[in-house]
Amino acid sequence: MTDESKSELVKRIGERIRKIRKEMNLSQEQLAERSGLHTNYVGQVERGEKNLTLETLEKVVGGLHISLEELFRYIGPMEQKDALSQIIELLVERSSVDQEMVLRILISILEWEDKKHIL
Repeated sequence: MTDESKSELVKRIGERIRKIRKEMNLSQEQLAERSGLHTNYVGQVERGEKNLTLETLEKVVGGLHISLEELFRYIGPMEQKDALSQIIELLVERSSVDQEMVLRILISILEWEDKKHIL
């Protein structure tokens, strides 16, 4: 992994932390307090200026009340461009409200398709 790709990963992790924090309506100060970190440090992490240790990463996900898996979900570029990957790419940056709406629509369409085949 090159230095450039490392810094890109640090930036993507920071952006993901910021996105999740904002979805939870938390300020940087609140996340810092929950995580046992300094507010300035949280800002540096979100801007991709700090390379997190595993221990710090554990504190951040604890402060967000999420798992490491949830933090890293869809963080890397997708190599496959099948239909599922394209759907994920479209939804990953959308709010959880938008994601839930699309899920409900998708379920309705699939149920409609299933009923169509039964008739």
